[in-house]
Amino acid sequence: MFWTEHRASSRRLISTLVLGLGVSACDSETLPPSFTESGVSWDLAEYRRTTIDEVEYQFALKIPEVRSQPIQGSVLTRFRWSDAQRLPIVFDFLDPHERVMGVTVNDSVVRFIPMNDHLVIPVPADLAGDTMAITIDFTAGDESLNRDQDFLYALFVPERARYALPLFDQPNLKASFALFLDLPATWTAMANGRQIREGVLGDRRQIQFGPSEPLPTYLFTFAAGEFEKVTRRRGDRVLEFMHRETDDEKVERNLDALLDLHVTALDFLEEYTGIEYPFQKFGFVGVPSFQYGGMEHPGAVFYRDASLFLDESATQNQYLSRASLIAHETAHMWFGDLVTMNWFDDVWTKEVFANFMAAKIVHPSFPDLDHDLRFLLAHHPRAYEVDRSQGANPIRQPLENLREAGTLYGAIIYQKAPVIMRQLELLVGEEPFRDGVREYLRTFSYGNATWPALIEILDRNSPEDLSTWSRVWVEEAGRPVVRAEWEEGDGGGISALTLHQEDPSGQGRLWPQPLSVALGYGADTERLPVRLLDRTLAIDAAVGRPAPDFVLPDGWGEGYARFVLDEPSRTYLLQHISEITDPVARGAAWLALWDGVLEGEVHPSAYLGTALHAVSLEREEQILQQILGTIGTVFWNFLSDEERETRAGEVEAALWNEIEGGSGVSRKSALFRAYQSIAVTPGAVGLLEQLWRQERVVQDLALSESDRTALATALAIRGVDDWESILDTQLGSIENPDRRARFEFLRPSLHPDPSVREAFFEGLMDPVNREKEPWVLEGLENLHHPLRRDHSIAFVAPSLDLLEEIQRTGDIFFPARWLTANLRNHNTSEVAETVTTFLEDRPAYPFRLKLKILQAADPLFRSRKIREAADS
Repeated sequence: MFWTEHRASSRRLISTLVLGLGVSACDSETLPPSFTESGVSWDLAEYRRTTIDEVEYQFALKIPEVRSQPIQGSVLTRFRWSDAQRLPIVFDFLDPHERVMGVTVNDSVVRFIPMNDHLVIPVPADLAGDTMAITIDFTAGDESLNRDQDFLYALFVPERARYALPLFDQPNLKASFALFLDLPATWTAMANGRQIREGVLGDRRQIQFGPSEPLPTYLFTFAAGEFEKVTRRRGDRVLEFMHRETDDEKVERNLDALLDLHVTALDFLEEYTGIEYPFQKFGFVGVPSFQYGGMEHPGAVFYRDASLFLDESATQNQYLSRASLIAHETAHMWFGDLVTMNWFDDVWTKEVFANFMAAKIVHPSFPDLDHDLRFLLAHHPRAYEVDRSQGANPIRQPLENLREAGTLYGAIIYQKAPVIMRQLELLVGEEPFRDGVREYLRTFSYGNATWPALIEILDRNSPEDLSTWSRVWVEEAGRPVVRAEWEEGDGGGISALTLHQEDPSGQGRLWPQPLSVALGYGADTERLPVRLLDRTLAIDAAVGRPAPDFVLPDGWGEGYARFVLDEPSRTYLLQHISEITDPVARGAAWLALWDGVLEGEVHPSAYLGTALHAVSLEREEQILQQILGTIGTVFWNFLSDEERETRAGEVEAALWNEIEGGSGVSRKSALFRAYQSIAVTPGAVGLLEQLWRQERVVQDLALSESDRTALATALAIRGVDDWESILDTQLGSIENPDRRARFEFLRPSLHPDPSVREAFFEGLMDPVNREKEPWVLEGLENLHHPLRRDHSIAFVAPSLDLLEEIQRTGDIFFPARWLTANLRNHNTSEVAETVTTFLEDRPAYPFRLKLKILQAADPLFRSRKIREAADS
């Protein structure tokens, strides 16, 4: 078999190799220190990029049946080498001194030197040539292989391939990857390349995958384990799918939609780009408790299984999110996979295209949806959360070492960047923009590119100064403040309407952007498109029009700023916002009001009254979801304890009356989840228990297993008398082994005894207990629930102390999500001071992690300020 053949040339090393751990003077003097520092430095990556190309990897891995046993591996790496200096070759590999068993260069045994995260291989002159073949025998690292007892999956983004395997771990050394897996006989597998051979020998299964197209190391992957494998044809396309869902009815209910959504995305992207699907096969995997929503490996896209297999009680937002997720990951096949950023400072480029294209792709699947409203609500609120904070960061950030690449990810590249990309499309024109994108993809196919390269292509065919535009929007952090001022003439109409923009940082920056000012007349809105290019803009088209009831500086979601409402507009909208007919203008008005709450211009109690009134009136579910989210924030974080107790019954009644009297499964599910999150009075908690026990049934409110699990969790947190038997019963009803394991992990975080919860938190100090990151985050949410935050204050300081380790050991989104889970439900001066003191005491704290703390703490700081203002 291939495994035996692949290892034959190097097996003799185990008994004959004498490992030279010392570094000779020649070796240490010829390699710059930056080449062997921890991580992958820019210097090392650039040097390899200029001296190494045409890389091919052949990996062979033997995966034992018992998780505690190590995975043994071997890799044959072939490449063309043009290093005139013949410096030692540097592979990236975590803990090489423990994990490397032997190395051959062009079939000859050589000495190797472990240095930090690298394997340094001095090449004797008689072995050096233009083409090199290096074989390494190693023990694979588990850190990025996500091993469970009966399955595993490789997740190497952004620079974690070196955690498991020896290779050149940088995005601009693309390579073909072939893979041989020796597995337990009951396992199956999926990888980037096509499966070309499979056989069973005794209790082992051996699967060989052919070479992939050129890929960066972060996109090399495989998943293996006890999965169900499905293959379906849609027209000329064959799609492969692996999953571990044990509910056959749920699989059957969702499978066709999953296949159709992928095919729709593939068809759209082929037409838009003019390039056929650029990889040899299309497969995807539903991974239990996957760290992200999805990951775009060619030939083996990974998704969190819960994002694919929706319950019958799924909301419109969940269906939209699933379609957008699938479109996003499929768009990456062209944007990120076919053409890859040169370095992770441009990681946002692939993400912005994926989200930007996803917004276009979902249109046909939801023909009745207002997609401009969807774009507004999907992107602006989350981007604003970061840009209004003291930790705002630019879209494009410098990066000296890939070990910091994970800190670049966040709402700015996922949510702000698509808004800016849409503005770029408006500036250039839809067809010239598409033509420029096509040229960009053709020019850099199977290679690497930078953001400036795309701007250069678009700039050639546009009269706009795109370089200047890009500098402020892409290279700078923050957002402008934009307000409208108008004057009424003697005849009662508008005599002047002016837009003003200012830089809240005081740097005098200008953000050129298209806007559409909305003049509101009762339920109607009049649209005035403009381009804001300077500090002020007089809108002559408004002169002579009737005096409006309200003015929205950007009423159609085209712009990006803190849009300040004048006082008459705020007052009017608090009374009449639900009357606005145009849904995008109504959505923009809600965002402007919410900004007003956060900036202290709108009293939270007044906003809550408006929001509760709107619950029964709002027919657009996208806006309703936005309103429900802000109701929860005001209720738990902005109201004083006394006012929350006073108004709890009112809030519960507003939601429950609409649940009972309304219609539609999706709408009722959204309302019920909001009701469950704020229920505190004995009557409301009792109603939740009746629903869990199925003693009460509400029409169109179908409670799935996941809904009932969430109900049981809510009841335990609220300390109902028989909380323990409720959890026992709920656990007994969960048949899927992955969901059972999750529930068992979380159970201590629900315990009414503070010492049990403390032990759960203490357990998170061990990285082993943080391997299932979604479980950890859910457990933290339970610990820090608003009903328990007086006790969970004690967890805040230790969670900050652990952040640097979280960043080293966790995946890319984990540090920010760890912070959010530990901070967002707090609203007191004590916790705010804990965060402030932590940063003041550490002036040399890593800059990007400091930004993450300030971003996550912004709701805490604002909650404290709003509550203090309400009390004064």
